[in-house]
Amino acid sequence: MKLTGAQIVMECLQREGVEVVFGYPGGANLPMYDTLKDYPNIRHVLVRHEQAAAHAADAYARVTGKAGVAWATSGPGATNLVTGIANAWMDSVPLVCITGSVVTWLIGRDGFQEADITGITIPITKHNTLVLNVEDIAPAIREAFYIATTGRPGPVLVDIPRDIQQQVCEFIYPETVELRGYQPVTKGNARQVKRAAQLIAEAQRPLILAGHGVNIARAHEELREFAEKTQIPVITTLLGLGGFPGTHELFMGMPGMHGMYWNNIAIGEADLIIGIGMRFDDRVTGKLTEFAPNAKIIHVDIDPAEIGKNVPTAVPIVGDVKEVLGQLNREVSPARHDEWIGWFRRMQKEHPSILIPEVDKLLPQYVIKSIYDASGADAYYVTGVGQHQMWAAQYFWVDKPNGFITSGGLGTMGFEVPAAMGVQFAAPKETVWSICGDGGFQMTSQELATIVEYELPVKFAIINNGYLGMVRQWQEMFYKNNLSAVRMYQPDFVKLAEAYGMTALRVTDKAQVRGAIDAALNHPGPVLIDFQVEEYENTYPMVPPATALKDTVDSPYTYEDIRPRERERAGSR
Repeated sequence: MKLTGAQIVMECLQREGVEVVFGYPGGANLPMYDTLKDYPNIRHVLVRHEQAAAHAADAYARVTGKAGVAWATSGPGATNLVTGIANAWMDSVPLVCITGSVVTWLIGRDGFQEADITGITIPITKHNTLVLNVEDIAPAIREAFYIATTGRPGPVLVDIPRDIQQQVCEFIYPETVELRGYQPVTKGNARQVKRAAQLIAEAQRPLILAGHGVNIARAHEELREFAEKTQIPVITTLLGLGGFPGTHELFMGMPGMHGMYWNNIAIGEADLIIGIGMRFDDRVTGKLTEFAPNAKIIHVDIDPAEIGKNVPTAVPIVGDVKEVLGQLNREVSPARHDEWIGWFRRMQKEHPSILIPEVDKLLPQYVIKSIYDASGADAYYVTGVGQHQMWAAQYFWVDKPNGFITSGGLGTMGFEVPAAMGVQFAAPKETVWSICGDGGFQMTSQELATIVEYELPVKFAIINNGYLGMVRQWQEMFYKNNLSAVRMYQPDFVKLAEAYGMTALRVTDKAQVRGAIDAALNHPGPVLIDFQVEEYENTYPMVPPATALKDTVDSPYTYEDIRPRERERAGSR
């Protein structure tokens, strides 16, 4: 059948199983918008800014496992996607962006709203293409979804000039994709898997360090089977949270710059580290030359470029995490490491890094932990970037696979509002909390309008200390307390939310916290809570920049500061 280029785009999206597109129209992509009415099974969400379209599609992809889709027009519309594309690139998220471009005879002539978006996004996409023939649209989109979702996932951009969208050709959908030189390896080398199993059997103090690859590969059951069979403690990176049940007795929390004190010390004590679907980035390793000085390292990753990039590897295994864990589970023998696990329990008691002192002040940690206590391990938690992100990572013991959605590699402030929107579209019946900083919230708060328009019941918690909190903490600790450009004027967040038609509450006292959270959970629609917390609270533990994990600064609170009930809870973890 003969179709226009715009219709071909929609036919391809249908065949790829796309249900939701986040986008914003403009002159260069209007032919695509003109076809929407003929494809009612593809829902278009009109965001208020293209950056939000990319973040929402990113978060939608993390929850569903399918590629998220974002649309934008040419020029500023396309460039507004760039931060979201870079975020997906750094966190290995499958994202397909389709942009309209100026008509072909204006390309390279600085036409109105022209920008070389394929050139701009070369370093931050897995692949991108400018389509100059209508016959090439279907192959380009088919390849975009294939490349975005296979191997190490990532963003792909397809740029289509407006006149190409309007031209007509015979529609032929490529059923298969064959790309010369692109053949991701999924199965681990059998000899290397056997070597890994031998090292695991010989180790006395082994440690599993699991990353985002576990969540991407949906390898949660395989990781759990592996850890339980070998009785090896599990720590996860920030993006690995949810890859292993947070309430499991073998789960020890997060390592690195704001990880648990005991994990950072354990990495120095371990004789074997099994890195699974993670890339040993600097926020995890601290000073690279002093990382895990006593350990051999097994590294499992689907991207061969990551293996050996940052740390020397004894056993490299290239492959899909789910596939390789399945292979390992067949090779390893049941084992116990009671003495090693007992070491963790003693460290947790001696260094209660994340326990909260009983004070009258409204501490941000108390608010975040109260949200977890009320909502449980099975809610979806979305965060922005900064102190609140680290507290959320410390206090949310997430059981749900892909239940913790955050910007890891790029550290994108403003991620939390549109990403929560994407999660709620992906999981409409689930509880979704967006944990926001007062600074990051203001970067994308216009999306409250989208939340209200589409009746999404997201619960927003602004951890409001009136500062760019993590910047203030660094200025205090490393810049002689020179607080420069870090205090932030704010609007009235309650009135702002109400202006958008959203229910909103303000909490200024510790006694109000649980009541407000319960009220939000019981309300059927979106709710915003402005928690006005203690201004100068800092995030601990902390590894100072460019230092080793053994130099971790522990929490200033001593064990005696902690109430007995918290002490007992610590002992159970």
